[in-house]
Order: sequence, then structure tokens, then C-alpha cells
Amino acid sequence: MRKRSVGNIIFRVFAYSFLILLAIMSVYPFLVMFMNATRSMTEIRQQALPTWFGSSLGDNWAFIRAHEARGAFNAIRGFVNSLIVSSGTTVLALYFSSLTAFALIAYDWKLRKPFFAFIMAVMMMPGQVVTIGFVQMVWGLNMTNSFLPLILPAIAAPAIVFFMRQYLLATFSMDIVNSARIDGASEFRIFNQIMLPLMKPAIATQAIFVFVGSWNALFMPSILINRSELFTMPMMVQTLQGNLYAQELGAIYLGLAMTVLPLFVFYFALSRYIIAGVQLGGVKE
Repeated sequence: MRKRSVGNIIFRVFAYSFLILLAIMSVYPFLVMFMNATRSMTEIRQQALPTWFGSSLGDNWAFIRAHEARGAFNAIRGFVNSLIVSSGTTVLALYFSSLTAFALIAYDWKLRKPFFAFIMAVMMMPGQVVTIGFVQMVWGLNMTNSFLPLILPAIAAPAIVFFMRQYLLATFSMDIVNSARIDGASEFRIFNQIMLPLMKPAIATQAIFVFVGSWNALFMPSILINRSELFTMPMMVQTLQGNLYAQELGAIYLGLAMTVLPLFVFYFALSRYIIAGVQLGGVKE
């Protein structure tokens, strides 16, 4: 018994040490970003990995303000644009994916299995495969310099449909739906007023990933938007880079920090749902 106890202690020490190391490796890049946001370009180039904060936060902020005065950088406008795109993407992706998952679970129709197989096939397809065709379609419809091409494709989100379906497999009860039907509720009312509240843990979990991914998106917005007043926050930060040999790296890091801060707020607001959502969606009673 004593040997087993010593072995358990050694295992716990090793496991906790490994988890602490992983936590440090995950957090340290963000600390580097925030520390470099307070340092000058010379300090950053001389010491790539800082050990503490600098004293150039005011100078970096003054550089950003100078760009704002020239109209090249506008933090408030970037925040608003990113919020519009990310919020619209998150709402459409979660609602229609949940609706699709509900249809795959609650209804017994002839092509249900082939339809789900098709969704899985689309999920395995890299997004870069359809990028050129999508851009050509947007240009053909004269929808460039608009947020719609960045928001509307979120209606089709195969990965979220798969996650929601797995969650419903573990938690769904057909008796609830049948009881609502007996009471005269329509199918959309059943989904909106009964199923969506039951799926809240899974929805909150996916909302974090969808919102963060949309907020950080740079490739597609850079292709479809060229008007500065429509730039999202990552595009605004890109305007700070300028010449490769005359970059104000501290100001760039400060812009990146400003971009990341809303994501931290959004993540911590919904983070308590992540474990619950994964557990309930992955374990079937």
C-alpha cells in the first residue's frame, strides 16, 4: 500500500508539473505581446523575449494616434466593424447549425443519413479549395466592400453541425418534443423556445470558437474589402506595419494587444460553459 501511495504521489507531481509547463507555454506568448506593447522598437530587436514591461507605452500610443490623425488607423471603427462581422457570423453559424442538428436528430426522413454523410464530406474539405470560386462569385455579384460576404457563409458550418448533433445525441429526449406537439406548439416554436435553451452549454462553447475565429480573420477580409472605413481590427493593425525596416514594432504589438483584449473578455464570459459543453456533448448516458 505504501509503495502504491508513493507511486501515486510521484505520478501526481509529474502530471501537475507537466500541466503547469503547458499552461506557461500557453500564456507566455500573450505576456510577450503585452510586454512588447510597452517597449520601444530598439528594445524589442535587442531582446526578442522580454522579461518585464518597458517604459515606451506612451510613445507607442502616440504613434498610433498619429496614424489615426492621418486616417490610416482608427481603433474605434475597427472594433465596431469587427464586432459587426463577428457577431453576425456567430449568430448565423450557431442558429442554423443548431437547427440542422435538430433536424438530423428529431426527424426520421429518407435522406437523413446521406445528408449527414454529405455534411461530413464537406467538413473534411479544406477551405482553400473553394476560396477562388467564392471570391469570383462575390466579385460577379458586386458584393465587395460589404460585410455580407463575410457573414452569410457562416450559415453553412459543418463542424458546428457535427458538434451540435453529438451534443443532442447525449441530451435529446423525444418525449419533450412530443409533449410540445400535443400542446399545439409549432416546430419552430419547439426549436426556439425549448431546444435552444437546452442546447445553451453547447452553443456557448461553440460561440467562443466562432467569435474568436471571425474576429481574427484577415485573409478573406483583405481580399474582399479595400475601403478603409470598412477595415476590421486585424486589417487596421496591418496598416501600422509600413516599411519592413522602419516598423514601429512596439506600436504594432500595442495594436495587437488592443485586438486581443475583447477576445479575453468574451472568452472569460463564456469559458465556464466549455467543460460542461464538451462533457455533455461527448458522453451519452
